[in-house]
Amino acid sequence: MKAKELQELRQNSPQDLQAKLVDFKSELFNLRFQLAVGQLENPMRIKEVKRSIAQVKTILRENELRILEQ
Repeated sequence: MKAKELQELRQNSPQDLQAKLVDFKSELFNLRFQLAVGQLENPMRIKEVKRSIAQVKTILRENELRILEQ
């Protein structure tokens, strides 16, 4: 994701972020399945999706910590 997309993600609600996380995880599952079957066209997409999952989890954690500080 680009910096602009990350800024937009930070403005989303936690429910939206959880939904995005579920979407990314299901996409990762499908990509891994395609890899196992030998039908994966772009292997770099797995790395991108893993990174996106980590970024969404990081934003969720930042929000949790921000709430705890208040």
